[in-house]
Amino acid sequence: MANILLVRTVPLPLDEAWRRITLWPRHGDVVPLTSVRVVPPEPTCVGTVVVARSGVGPLSFEDPMEVTVWQPPEGGAPGMCRLEKRGRVVLGWAELEVRPGPGSRSRVLWREEIRIRLLPSPFDGLLRLSARSVFGRALNRLLRRP
Repeated sequence: MANILLVRTVPLPLDEAWRRITLWPRHGDVVPLTSVRVVPPEPTCVGTVVVARSGVGPLSFEDPMEVTVWQPPEGGAPGMCRLEKRGRVVLGWAELEVRPGPGSRSRVLWREEIRIRLLPSPFDGLLRLSARSVFGRALNRLLRRP
């Protein structure tokens, strides 16, 4: 199991930071070899399933994630989304949060616990490093693109 925490402070209002990190198909644009579909399509709410398909051809797998908490920011209050991983390969959860930051900026937090079924625990460190790298770059790209 790998636990990661990514924190970014960005010159965006809360609503815009939230929009950029929760437009699910955009995640497929910034994570290599990944496409994303949403069931049912917009709007996102509790019960929405975000399905990331990663890999190439027969070496691909799906990572379905169910939205279990959906609290968009409102009136300057923080926003939070929790996704529970429901797949056969990738297990765990992810939380995306936006909160007021210094100087009219927003602070974005991405917390994730990720487990790969049948991956022995000696590989947890490598999993943590690769997840931080992939998700860190993805978060940076999501926040930079309007």
